[in-house]
Amino acid sequence: MKSQARYFDLTDDMRIPGRWHLKSPVDTRGQKIDPWQFDKGKPVRLEEVPIIPVSRPGKALDFSLTGLAIPVVHARVASLFERLGLLEDAQFIPARVEGLSEPYFILNALKIIRCIDDARCDEVLYWTPEDGEPDRVGEYQNVRGLKVDPTKVGNADIFRPWGWTVVLIVSERVKRALEEKGVTGTRFTEV
Repeated sequence: MKSQARYFDLTDDMRIPGRWHLKSPVDTRGQKIDPWQFDKGKPVRLEEVPIIPVSRPGKALDFSLTGLAIPVVHARVASLFERLGLLEDAQFIPARVEGLSEPYFILNALKIIRCIDDARCDEVLYWTPEDGEPDRVGEYQNVRGLKVDPTKVGNADIFRPWGWTVVLIVSERVKRALEEKGVTGTRFTEV
């Protein structure tokens, strides 16, 4: 019998002592770049290389989330995804981290999959007409204890779940590769 595929919420490990903290990207004039364009599951085209300000200096990490949960990764993470054959699933947008010359990228997941297993989640709340957001009625308002239905994921290795795109999900294959490579800053929670 084939074992069920496993998936993980990839987050920023905030428990690392002395680690840095990053702000959301800005352009060369210091104007904020729309952070919500990076959770749509579509390629993003920027006119210039974004700058990632550092809100608290400290140990640079290979994987970090900005204040608004935009993944920022070192070039070695982008190279790893290339070796895994995942460049159709994730876009790596060149970025410059304030004060560093090393290459970093914004990781933009290019798949959104309708796969949340409502029954297995700890709590699922939907927008209702009473919430005063008519365009959002029926969408997820909150998801606690996220669980995905692996049968709905297909062969995706990195994606965001439809309706709750604030999280970034990776397959066990990607998790193992990041761990084996010693990528710093990652934290995984099985979903």
